[in-house]
Amino acid sequence: MFFSLFEAAGDNIVIAAGLLDEMLQAFPDRPELAAQVRDCEHRGDEITHELVQRLNNTFVTPIDRDDIYQLSSALDDIVDLIEEVADYLGLYRVPSVMSEAKEMTRVLGAACRQIASALARLSKFPDLHEQTIEIHRLENEGDRIVRQAIASLFSNGDSTLDVLRWKDLLERLEQAIDATERAAFIIEGIVLKNA
Repeated sequence: MFFSLFEAAGDNIVIAAGLLDEMLQAFPDRPELAAQVRDCEHRGDEITHELVQRLNNTFVTPIDRDDIYQLSSALDDIVDLIEEVADYLGLYRVPSVMSEAKEMTRVLGAACRQIASALARLSKFPDLHEQTIEIHRLENEGDRIVRQAIASLFSNGDSTLDVLRWKDLLERLEQAIDATERAAFIIEGIVLKNA
């Protein structure tokens, strides 16, 4: 049951990341997508709650108890950060979306798909080293894009308010990508312990 819940969490983060990407690509024309991202965040909370509840009610678990808790928390963090970005786009009333933010959602989506693929195979404890390397590469790409974006904010003569808004949004996107790497390392640790 734990593995199927992890797989559901993986599918959920892919959906959330896809909705965020769609939202940014169509911005400002699809504000209703923020509500769909919020639904994914609620679904993620439900999955996390069920994982923790099962963990508390199961005497013998298929993998280390701490690993179950850490992985469920890491997956929840990803979808929470995705939802924050979607929500803050509306709250901050940004007039348009930076091209770098669109690039970052592309990177985030790719990292989430890698996580979901790893989670779908986790119960067999396969070698996931290549996926971990790819997620690390994507995380580095996200870091590069955010540095470039922040540099452009300060060099384009944008208003102070726009700089603050976008710096916050870009950092949240970066945190979401970082959260995928954290989840990947936890997954790889589970595989190494159980192979």
